[in-house]
Amino acid sequence: MTSFVHVDQPQVHPGVQRAEILFGRFNEVRRNGASSRHLILLLLVAVLASAMVVVDTLVSNWTEASVLAAWVALCAFAFAALALYADIFRAGFARVAAVFRESAQNRAAARADARFLATAQSDPRVMQELQAAISRRNSDAEVAAGTQPAAPALKAKRSEEGQVPTLYEAMRRLNASRYY
Repeated sequence: MTSFVHVDQPQVHPGVQRAEILFGRFNEVRRNGASSRHLILLLLVAVLASAMVVVDTLVSNWTEASVLAAWVALCAFAFAALALYADIFRAGFARVAAVFRESAQNRAAARADARFLATAQSDPRVMQELQAAISRRNSDAEVAAGTQPAAPALKAKRSEEGQVPTLYEAMRRLNASRYY
């Protein structure tokens, strides 16, 4: 009796896959126009680090006045480098600040949603309003699915808005439109 053994072997070596991913990332970086400035900044930092090593070996034999003059020159060089690359630093700090701001807004929205749901669980009137809003949304979605696609202007407006309002914001808007 003959039996066959089928062993599933990968068609591509895992090292080749990792290399392809690495080369793809290099190509993405190369396609971006701002990468050369970042490489120049990295080179500047490397030169500064090597200069610090050389200076450390030389400073051990210097007098205090020479060390002071070297520190003044180094600080002048550092401030010149900061002035030269101020736009890169400003853009980086702006991105970091935007990430922190967005995460703070997300946390605040999550806290507001948690407070609203806790209120809805303890107050039957709020729960009834929430269920009515959900059923209205579901019925609106069913009506929209049965009709023709929305106009391009409406789609552009929705894409500009970008974010779906939180549950708290949606209920606040609903209640504000009802009572005022």
